[in-house]
Amino acid sequence: MYLHLGEDTCVITNSIVGVFDIENTSIGKDTKDFLAGAEKSGCVINVNYEMPKSFIVSTKKVYISPISTSTIKKRAMEDLKNG
Repeated sequence: MYLHLGEDTCVITNSIVGVFDIENTSIGKDTKDFLAGAEKSGCVINVNYEMPKSFIVSTKKVYISPISTSTIKKRAMEDLKNG
């Protein structure tokens, strides 16, 4: 199944490693270093350039999304129910 992350971006659900609130988690040094490294290696995809609310780590990419973690969770749960 696919999970819609905003705009035209979808990701295969079973490739998602984690969904994180960008405001609460990007304060820490380790998270900043992780995101900076992913950006440097070309693994970051900005879903669009609105205010980011979450970042989604998959097995291949890191997606920066304007959709909140609670909305992404709801979408994932709906897909599980329907799928």
